[in-house]
Amino acid sequence: MNWRALRRVPMLALGWALPSVAVLLGLCFAGRIDLTAALVGAVLVPLLLAIVLAPFACSLMAVQDAIETIGPNADSAVEALAARRLGNVGRTADALWQAALRQSRGWRERTLRAEMGLAAAEAVFAATPDPLILINGQRRIVRTNPAAAEFVGVVSEGSDLAASLRNPVVLAAADAVLGGEPGRVVDFALSAPVERVMRARIARVAPTSYGSTAAILTLHDITALKAAEQMRADFVANAGHELKTPLASLVGFIETLLGAARDDAAARDRFLGIMRGEAGRMARLVDDLLSLSRIELNEHVAPTGHVALGPLVEQVAEVLELRASERGMHLDVQVAGTIPRVVGDEDELAQVFQNLIDNAIKYGRPNSTVRVAADCLAGNGNGGAVVRVSVTDQGEGIAGEHLPRLTERFYRVDNARSRALGGTGLGLAIVKHILNRHRGRLEIASTLGVGSTFTVLLQTVGSARSETVTEPSQK
Repeated sequence: MNWRALRRVPMLALGWALPSVAVLLGLCFAGRIDLTAALVGAVLVPLLLAIVLAPFACSLMAVQDAIETIGPNADSAVEALAARRLGNVGRTADALWQAALRQSRGWRERTLRAEMGLAAAEAVFAATPDPLILINGQRRIVRTNPAAAEFVGVVSEGSDLAASLRNPVVLAAADAVLGGEPGRVVDFALSAPVERVMRARIARVAPTSYGSTAAILTLHDITALKAAEQMRADFVANAGHELKTPLASLVGFIETLLGAARDDAAARDRFLGIMRGEAGRMARLVDDLLSLSRIELNEHVAPTGHVALGPLVEQVAEVLELRASERGMHLDVQVAGTIPRVVGDEDELAQVFQNLIDNAIKYGRPNSTVRVAADCLAGNGNGGAVVRVSVTDQGEGIAGEHLPRLTERFYRVDNARSRALGGTGLGLAIVKHILNRHRGRLEIASTLGVGSTFTVLLQTVGSARSETVTEPSQK
């Protein structure tokens, strides 16, 4: 017995009986029926209505309880349990119960689809490798994905985009899109922690798509693309300039050998020797250009490997020992006993030290000593240990005005001497770009008539350093 429903029956019956009671009282006052009959009718009408309405009220209350039991997220087992408790409630109440069941199932299916769609969208949003930033109509950040933390950091909801991404070009594009434009694409540069070129795409979002989101900003790293474009242009310009002279020499000697010197054995041997030297220089130039292009392409991607510099420096010096001995020079390698490993790419670091030691052998005086020293500095400005490798020659030295430009492509202090020694003008440029990728630093110190020292500083594994220095420091 549903006592809650029965308690409501009297009030319900009284409410329904009021019109009939009013009619009976009206007839009594009009003299059509006597007072006794009117009073009996006034009592019997609510009583009879209560008897009739009681089963119906109980059925409705049972259906209400069953609907509250299943709720919006109930499964089929809960529905079956509610149906058993409901029992036989009559045709009208059962029809109401079945309609409520259909409505509940429909809402449950729609809710499930919406939750699955939202979960998929959240998974895609979080897993997207490109930074995504959602902003509202007031240019305030609504959400960011994990990849965006590198650019805007961890931001509190509601902060202005300008506080996290301080670039006027991007902010102007965002304002234009929020002002009514469907979308914009702009390119901009980031200088820290390493120089990169980014492409920002800002597109409007329908107001109901993601809460209060009005636009979505996507960042794409196009550094490699821009670097490839620049490298193609630089390669054509630099290679054309540097190859022009040896090619002209080769063409001239070939024409001479095909003409007047065809039968001159002595001239032929001399010319062929010069031609071989020029061809070798062109081959070295092309190799260095290709090497520099590969390094620049990945310069914005920091290496993740660990390298033991002591054995690496000793190995490079051992390879170049024969070249030094040809000039009567001696390589003095001094590696400290306790040098921690550094973060880096072993092949690229070997190229750095090979270029520096080879330059010291080229430009040092014959029968002199090239000193290579490796040790560890206890700490730097950021509290991390730094490995230092220095290469010192006993050459003519370099004037101070030349030091800032030594790492530029094809910059030579003495063009004639550099070409005569087989230099391509790219060795120190390669060193600079490799150290940029390793977040390292190159220091150059030189004294005229005494010699030069090139010092490489690299961060150790676990060091706190993260900055990069694109130009060497001079002393």
